[in-house]
Amino acid sequence: MSLELAWFAALCDDDYEQLGVPNDDLRSSVEHCEAIVQEADRNGFDSILMPSGYSLGIDTVAFTSAVARATSGITPIVAVRMGEMWLPQLARQLITLDHLLHGRMVVNIISSDLPGEAMPSGPRYRRTLEHMHALRTLLNGERLEANGEFVQLQLDPPRIRTTSGACPPLYFGGLSPDARAVAAEAADVYLMWPDTMDGVRDIVTDMRHRATEHQRQLRFGYRVHVVVRETEREARAAAEHLVAALDPEVGDAIRARSLDSTSAGVRAQAELRDAAGGDGFVEPNLWTGIGRARSGCGAAIVGDPRQVADKIRQYQALGIESFILSGYPHQDECRRFASLVMPLLRAAA
Repeated sequence: MSLELAWFAALCDDDYEQLGVPNDDLRSSVEHCEAIVQEADRNGFDSILMPSGYSLGIDTVAFTSAVARATSGITPIVAVRMGEMWLPQLARQLITLDHLLHGRMVVNIISSDLPGEAMPSGPRYRRTLEHMHALRTLLNGERLEANGEFVQLQLDPPRIRTTSGACPPLYFGGLSPDARAVAAEAADVYLMWPDTMDGVRDIVTDMRHRATEHQRQLRFGYRVHVVVRETEREARAAAEHLVAALDPEVGDAIRARSLDSTSAGVRAQAELRDAAGGDGFVEPNLWTGIGRARSGCGAAIVGDPRQVADKIRQYQALGIESFILSGYPHQDECRRFASLVMPLLRAAA
């Protein structure tokens, strides 16, 4: 099975020495986030997630365009929110970005409330599904004939095509029944947040069944943090240091400010924390303490290099091909993972 190792560009003010403690040197800026991207590129990561967050103000597509020529091999996973932009313009932007990256681009589809919006889950996911089908049509260079609830367009695609001539892979995540239905029908890679081994196995089994009903096949990705050190004791100490100065009220505020802070996936991360022991570990090497100051992905693989590599291989055995990783501070943990864990994974690939 193939193995994609991706890092995280932290475009959404999510970089700390200690969670919840502001550090001006680590605040998201074009310069800081570009440095993270270049660090991941230099260290041999296959891809890098370019997240989308309104409150910060850095636009994902514009930022990726700016750093496109400053990378050599890494593939940006470009997050876009369905409904946020006029579809024909979004298609044209993404095609142009694909050319700037010489085809090194995939798209992470996000279905969440737009800034200032509060839409019920059902119609929001219906909107997402229509937008995904329409976007794929235009990126495939095909004429769009859409007469849906949210997309009503009849137009030819832009003259310019992607470098491959086809739509780049669409990554998509979401845990609710509505989200799973959208992924089964329209996504190429289904992304999930941390869960126990049994939980991951159940989700993969369910999503494969759902995709089969549409005569489709899905690939699977896993978004998780990492804390790796030379020894397990050092890794656990580093994990505890991350949350040692966290004010619970600050953690609550950080979790609440996300546009998807009430989603099924976020609730599941809270349940994972509740199921953990007093040390925050819900199963060997999966630590939920990091979720005390994050609204989304709320657990980390913690251990020595062999333990972290073995945990990733266990997920891989369940069908996970793409691992979108992050750690704090992002540049430091990027280098650490690349030097300590990546050789073990590449050797086994």
